[in-house]
Amino acid sequence: MKWFSLFLCFLFLFEISAQENTSLDWDIESLFGGNTEESSFNDTSNNNINQTTVLQKINRRSLTFDISYGFSAGMSPGWIEPPWNDSDENNFSWNPGAKLGSSFGLDAKISNVFRVISNFGFTLPDDGSFSFNLGDFFFDYNLFDIAFFRGGKYDLKWGISPNYGFTNLLVRVPDDLNFGYPSFILKVDIPAGVGGFQFLALTRANLIGGAEIDNEKIGLGGKFNLALRIFDLDIGVFYQHGMPIRSFISLKTTLANTEVYSEGLAAYDFEETQNISGAFNIGFAHDFFNKKLAVNGEFFFNNEGNSFFYSPKTDFMNAKTSPFIDGLNAALNLRYSFGGKGNLRFYLQTLYTLSDNSTRVIPAFRLSPFPHIEFYLAFPMDLGNKKGYYYKNSIIQNREGKPLRFAAIFLVSLSGSLRFTAYSFD
Repeated sequence: MKWFSLFLCFLFLFEISAQENTSLDWDIESLFGGNTEESSFNDTSNNNINQTTVLQKINRRSLTFDISYGFSAGMSPGWIEPPWNDSDENNFSWNPGAKLGSSFGLDAKISNVFRVISNFGFTLPDDGSFSFNLGDFFFDYNLFDIAFFRGGKYDLKWGISPNYGFTNLLVRVPDDLNFGYPSFILKVDIPAGVGGFQFLALTRANLIGGAEIDNEKIGLGGKFNLALRIFDLDIGVFYQHGMPIRSFISLKTTLANTEVYSEGLAAYDFEETQNISGAFNIGFAHDFFNKKLAVNGEFFFNNEGNSFFYSPKTDFMNAKTSPFIDGLNAALNLRYSFGGKGNLRFYLQTLYTLSDNSTRVIPAFRLSPFPHIEFYLAFPMDLGNKKGYYYKNSIIQNREGKPLRFAAIFLVSLSGSLRFTAYSFD
């Protein structure tokens, strides 16, 4: 089912943001939990709950239970080599598939300073296999409203770029399978004026599989945020054994209704080559026609070389370690909402690396004609140099695990969720 997981991952890649109200929030990872419908509320603890004050509601102990369901089916006919490049009769495959799944979440507010979140789920693909997945599992602790702790199994993202996450230092890993596992993080946030500090320790050792933790498997980092009305600034650093020490700076602002962002990274390898390298980007996002058309463009240059990043396992993608892209690159993303019944949306992602003449182009459509039901149609294409980055790192695979560099994907999904909350007055 690798092909099915990957093409679901790619389809959701085009949703710019869950609410589509922030032009810079072209965040992919936030969408992998599925679509969120209007939650239903059911309070079973007290019939007079509405008579309590807002402050009492905030401070009361509570237990919230979330459950979501998803059913998907589709087909992904495609070619290992584009049809105009290769006439091999084994080059083409149809790749039909289906997937059923459910996830369960518990949010336990034990007191006004202590909270625990846990999430788990299961999936049943069309090959008959059954998989159980442990999602986020972490605690929050508020120390006198001065320091806010979070520890456990969860993901955390740094940086701005929706196309090249080079400043998201928390996904960088050595080229070593021993680090190819979900992250366990202990962090503390300390507010300071209109910003604040964040410090953390992170490991990607296989703790669920019984691996031991040692100094070489723990990364340490921290960042400072300054959020002013005219700009938002982040400065951070992260280090783990086997990798250079990396520092970054991210800046975003609004100029004439256009959001502009720029980031820089410096890496110093003091263990081996003792060289300094880095990366830099500049990008923008702008809405046109009363926010019907959203445009994002970016230029990115990377001369760090020989670096790798980790993609965590989600409902729609297997965990993997991949090489980071080098050289001079450009990206252009478009989203157009037609409105009306079904809210038809068109997406176009274009990624191009100038250093090896490699391109990824993905046009897609999304339609929601009925409650809880969505249709997707997309055409992922990896073009250009056969030795290029995108040609060698396709995001779509067939059932045999072979890359599909030209495909037409159709998917229909039925999904929904419910939420129940119970309060305690003791």
